[in-house]
Amino acid sequence: MWLPGWPTLRLQSAAAPDDAPLATVESVRGQRRLAAVCPRAGALGLHPGMALTQARAICPALAVAGADPAAERAGLAALAAWAERYTPLAAADPPDGFVLDITGCAHLFARGDEDGETALASDLLARLARRGLPARAAIAGSAAAAWALARCGEGLTVLPPGQERQALAALPLGLLRLAPRDIAGLLRLGVRTAADLARLPRGEIAARFGPAPLARLDQALGTAAETLLWPREPPPWQVQTAFAEPIGTPEDLARALRLLARRLCRRLADEVQGAQRFTAQFFRVDGERPAITAATALAVRNPAYVSKLLIARLDSVDPGFGVDAMVLAADSVGPLAPPQADLGNAGLGNAGLGNAGLGNAGVGDLAGHAGAGLAATLDDLHGRLGEGRLWRPAPFPSHLPERAVQHAAPLAPPQGWQTAPALPRPLRLLRRPEPVEAMAPVPDDPPVLFRWRGALHRVRAATGPERIAAEWWRGTPEPPAGREAADLVRDYYRVEDTAGARYWLFRTGR
Repeated sequence: MWLPGWPTLRLQSAAAPDDAPLATVESVRGQRRLAAVCPRAGALGLHPGMALTQARAICPALAVAGADPAAERAGLAALAAWAERYTPLAAADPPDGFVLDITGCAHLFARGDEDGETALASDLLARLARRGLPARAAIAGSAAAAWALARCGEGLTVLPPGQERQALAALPLGLLRLAPRDIAGLLRLGVRTAADLARLPRGEIAARFGPAPLARLDQALGTAAETLLWPREPPPWQVQTAFAEPIGTPEDLARALRLLARRLCRRLADEVQGAQRFTAQFFRVDGERPAITAATALAVRNPAYVSKLLIARLDSVDPGFGVDAMVLAADSVGPLAPPQADLGNAGLGNAGLGNAGLGNAGVGDLAGHAGAGLAATLDDLHGRLGEGRLWRPAPFPSHLPERAVQHAAPLAPPQGWQTAPALPRPLRLLRRPEPVEAMAPVPDDPPVLFRWRGALHRVRAATGPERIAAEWWRGTPEPPAGREAADLVRDYYRVEDTAGARYWLFRTGR
């Protein structure tokens, strides 16, 4: 996708009236020059690189704005994310375009006699036009060929597979994305088009200009692979749907979620997989993408159960002026074998193989799992309380008592450090250490008397000290807020008072 004059299109509505030419300017060696021009300014003869004074002489009504490359790249990235309604592989292509990999996605948009690729690109161009972003598009077997054809064609260009050499033969060298220095050198040799470059001996071109020109030519012709940097890896377990007209009622959104859940869980069942996290994205007509997430304590692939958890969170989704596409993805996917049917009670008729074996439990219901009732309760609580609010304590490999426990999923299997410390530890610590007034005959000896929360305790038995220092391998440690640097070194004592209560006391500093 090519957006001619993208830096000015981004500013058109805010920086100038609709009928005024607009350009962005930058300072080059102390001189103000045009960085980008809108199509109207280009029709008047203005072009990037022109001095601002010369441009003002040609067009006194020219409106200017400062060039902001970072904001322009961020805007392209936002457009690419918006285009993920068509494919999970979308990335910005600075300075004025973005690229989509529609392999395996085009058939979802086919309608009537129009093939999926043409329908997808036409729909994308129409949506951009409604947003005030005129664009040109090209579909080809290689990203480089599509890049060149989008910049030399009008509207939409669809190149059949294997026709790159014929389509690019007459294109100038600049559309091969060669460096300006290489273009100037090739022009001096009389090489003006891609066909001229392809006819020259490859060894002589590589010896004189290096490998870059030939690599660019091969990428355009589709004979060499080109590495594209996508903003994120596409989820392998994802389904999507688009609507002919935007939807916005809770009933319609719930119906679409059930449809996507059935398609996704069918794929999971075919591969004997289950998932513990499902994310639904709603692509609104205004470009926003609200999302909801449902996490489960156990891996599931029951479409009714998955859609139930997601629909319970629909009240947090604002459909705006309508939703025209939805995507449902599964994360944390792993093997999930069908549970054993209860043949003794259910028999082989309906429940044995129909419901428990292959119907509900076989496609990922919680029935048949140990702790199924607890898992369903946890899933309901997760939907009410929010993500990350349910956890259980699990050991963590650290000798510091406040770091020796971590949060784990409620039903996750035990993992990590299971070795008991050399000395006994309390099962639970106070949220923050509380001050204690202690008396000891010798500074390093255990206390014989201490006062805590206003009560006086006499020590009957004690052991220690056990010195615990900060984790030096984690870098220069910082003391907790409101604590002294001496707190990073602590001497711990296990004491028992005359009433039989036991305490874990520590003294800070050396």
